[in-house]
Amino acid sequence: MDPLYVVTPLILISVVLAAVWLDRWRVPVILIALGGGILFGSDVLNWWNFDDAHLANQVANFALVFILFQGGFGISRDTFKAVALPAGGLAVWGVLLTAGATFAVLWLGLGWPFEKAGLLAAVISSTDAAATLSILRRCTLPRKLSSTLVIESAANDPMAVLLTAVAVQAFAAGQPHGLAMVLAFAWKFAAGPLFGWLMAQGAAWILNRLRPQERGHYYVLFVGVVLLTYGLAEVLGASGMLAVFIAGCTLGNQPFVHKQGVANFSAAFASVANIVTFVLLGLLVFPRQWSGIWLDGLVLFLVLTFVSRPLAVFLGTAGMGLDTKHKLFMTWAGLRGAVPIVLATYPAAAGLPGSQDIFNLVVLSVLVQGSTLGLAARWLGLRTARARPEPLYSLELFTMAPSDMDLIVVDLPADVAGGPRIQDLRLPPDTVITLVTRGQNVISPNGSTRLAGGDQITVLTHAANADDVRRALLAPFDPATG
Repeated sequence: MDPLYVVTPLILISVVLAAVWLDRWRVPVILIALGGGILFGSDVLNWWNFDDAHLANQVANFALVFILFQGGFGISRDTFKAVALPAGGLAVWGVLLTAGATFAVLWLGLGWPFEKAGLLAAVISSTDAAATLSILRRCTLPRKLSSTLVIESAANDPMAVLLTAVAVQAFAAGQPHGLAMVLAFAWKFAAGPLFGWLMAQGAAWILNRLRPQERGHYYVLFVGVVLLTYGLAEVLGASGMLAVFIAGCTLGNQPFVHKQGVANFSAAFASVANIVTFVLLGLLVFPRQWSGIWLDGLVLFLVLTFVSRPLAVFLGTAGMGLDTKHKLFMTWAGLRGAVPIVLATYPAAAGLPGSQDIFNLVVLSVLVQGSTLGLAARWLGLRTARARPEPLYSLELFTMAPSDMDLIVVDLPADVAGGPRIQDLRLPPDTVITLVTRGQNVISPNGSTRLAGGDQITVLTHAANADDVRRALLAPFDPATG
């Protein structure tokens, strides 16, 4: 049976069907993709016998470049400013604290081999945005808590990638200590963000001036810029992963031609890359090997969940206004996902001993915690209501010339019966309501259209007027002003 043209599409179709069905229980799609790979792999159905860790590492690394770019692209400057201290602290020092505490317990406390403890501590040190958000996207959490989790999980991946790369290089060279490793880490961490910012500025300049009439050319440019950012940074000895993350964050917070199209393409590409990578990694898993390491996997999960992550959260957010309940949830919401499993292929690709055990231990940790995050939210009483779903109908603004106009979506409160007519709203100049989504129906608005509670309003306006538009639409539904 041809694995590429028969088995692969069957796995992908099965993953999507399972994801739709399991969505009611908020099971992360990456876990479903991983399970699909395991199911069709050597130890279960045996449809595809795959054991090439080096190839898996290359594919996973390629995918991770675009996953990290999209993670940065989706972080708004305002959101980051609101939770910069706790989220930024956890994204940098939290990773180091998690890795350091895990290493200390495994090596000094439990007597695990130095190399194995060090690699595991680095690999498992970051949390995953896609896995966490796929579980919590339908729940309404306190704004500061949810924003902190989003920013942390999106921003801490580059640090974990950098930490793992340095550790693998040091162990592979047989020199896990020394000044050279410290200097290499410092250079990678310092030069990566600067190079990413410079590449993003160059990309915006090119996109704003080339203006090709064929939209597909923008997507080719996007792929080329992202890959070149990573490649040149690595050639210069900087962190390519950190560079693409900063490039994504920089581009995501400035206007450029065809930004909406690039954003949609980037999100879709990252989603496909995520699923394909996890299917491939699932094929690389051999469940029969788990019988000999299940106890180590349990120990790793307990150390990470009840020692390392709590230490990182409580130290990293000290004095930042988060109460104990929120900190406890952040501890459990430190879900390991795409990046740790991808990083688990690095030791295997480098030919380090015990690398298969490291990969399997990470997989076991992800599977256990990923299936219990929703229960923790309910137990702590943080799931107060279901979040509004995405509109069933949407419009997108594809610009082929520089413009500060943008489309925004405003959710009107669902618990209010009636609302004003559009002609009675005090909207900013050059603002047009283009679409009203009301449940299963789409309404083409005009001046006499009366808004209703629960409507989702799509508005075309200048980007600088976004806050004023939201205030104008929500004010009639506010009892204090109505």
